[in-house]
Amino acid sequence: MFKGSLVALITPMRRDGSVDEKKLEAFVDWQIREGTHGLVPVGTTGESPTLSHDEHKRVVEITIATSGGRVPVIAGAGSNSTAEAIDLATHAKQAGADAILVVTPYYNKPTQEGMFLHFSAIADSVDIPLIIYNIPPRSVVDMSVETMARLAKHKNIIGVKDATANLVRPLHTRIACGDDFCQLSGEDHTAISYLAAGGHGCISVTGNVAPRLLSQMQTAWQEGRVKDAMDIQNRMVPLHDALFSETSPGPVKYAASLLGHTEDVCRLPLAPIFDVTKARVRAAMTSVGLLN
Repeated sequence: MFKGSLVALITPMRRDGSVDEKKLEAFVDWQIREGTHGLVPVGTTGESPTLSHDEHKRVVEITIATSGGRVPVIAGAGSNSTAEAIDLATHAKQAGADAILVVTPYYNKPTQEGMFLHFSAIADSVDIPLIIYNIPPRSVVDMSVETMARLAKHKNIIGVKDATANLVRPLHTRIACGDDFCQLSGEDHTAISYLAAGGHGCISVTGNVAPRLLSQMQTAWQEGRVKDAMDIQNRMVPLHDALFSETSPGPVKYAASLLGHTEDVCRLPLAPIFDVTKARVRAAMTSVGLLN
């Protein structure tokens, strides 16, 4: 069971837009030293839509090698092509990932049956734990609880990253899929509320710049220190707001650049964030105590 604060890793880049492998290694090591409970490379936050397949695979390899088994690595392996997803999943397995994260197919708009067949095909092809990534705002489709329950019967399909921000969903998912089905929030603002509704942790964007605080928050909840967890959650709200004030990962990439982890660069079609957004991010990081 994966739990706690897992980070949806950015992919550090140089000013020319190329992947900065040395900074990626340093960033992964820093995340672990700061207390992050797990690493999730090459998801949306890692700019997987604009990485080549070779770059994607290399980021997974570096993350696993640098982690060295200290924390689990859940490698992004999603695509709107089932064959491509199987290829990425196969590579993740060979590279030593602990699990894969597979997004619901975007743009194609598959039916519930199409999603069932897509995830079943991946799970049948590669013997590795698979976490479904359900994010309707980006993929347009929303996997139903009924479809997820059908998929949960597969031995390799073990959980969901739920980015619906619907706090009724984890209640129904637990009833339909069972207590052992791993439920991870994909939405920073509702991380504690999701835990209260039956979740096990959060795959966090904000964790890129505040890993220690979010790790402490999740640990406090696990230990029954609800007030401590809520105090951290309340403290983080302005930072969550700032990091999602433009399309992610633009703001969090800028925030990470302020800490020296990357250049302030995203690949097109993501544009540089506006100056007003930069000021908001900087102010929020200062208020949280990340820039002093």
